Amino acid sequence: MSNEKKTIKEWAADDRPREKMMTKGKSALSNAELIAILIGSGNSKQSAVELARSVLDSVNNNLIDLSNLSIKELMRHNGIGEAKAITIVAALELGRRRRAAEANLTDTFDLNNTQDAYERFLPYIDDFSQEHFLVMYLNNTKKILKIECVSIGGLSRTIADPRVVFRNAINLGATHIVIAHNHPSGNTKPSNEDHNLTKKFVACGNLMDIIVLDHIVIGNGKYHSFHANGEMLF
Repeated sequence: MSNEKKTIKEWAADDRPREKMMTKGKSALSNAELIAILIGSGNSKQSAVELARSVLDSVNNNLIDLSNLSIKELMRHNGIGEAKAITIVAALELGRRRRAAEANLTDTFDLNNTQDAYERFLPYIDDFSQEHFLVMYLNNTKKILKIECVSIGGLSRTIADPRVVFRNAINLGATHIVIAHNHPSGNTKPSNEDHNLTKKFVACGNLMDIIVLDHIVIGNGKYHSFHANGEMLF
């Protein structure tokens, strides 16, 4: 008899994520258990937790890849209908927005804390299958004025126009910027084009007295900082 036909109280102990959350707290639940709460039930052969594990297995347990799945892609799993797929997508999007809001709570930038910069940029990439070009604008005390995505490209490259970036910087009163973009391949090694683009931005910034502090290349759960690797010496 499947868990779909049983009440939660009749499930095996390992398949009671709601009860586990009530007694042990949300941090005690695995990713699969959290997703199981969202979908509520499994299919004729799998419990909700087992189905959730299957969904996670399909993206190698990578939550970033999971967040990039469309409603139709989620519905390819037996037991995930439109309503359940929409619930998963909505929950992941809410998490992304929360992270964006959280990133702005501490509004000062530490050039030597590249992990912090990387995490601040992540919420502004809404689809890792496309390149996003991002800019963090800072004043002379390194206070973050704004973070924005200025360009979205295709699978392999995006076009970043320095005129747009520096016009925005002037309008905001920014004296420093940090630029970033993601590689959909997940490989964070900068290309020759990435190096040339960095040089171009640094040169434009020098002409306008706006300092480019760093260029961060973001991959699948990884990043490469030009500053941290001594590559901003142009």
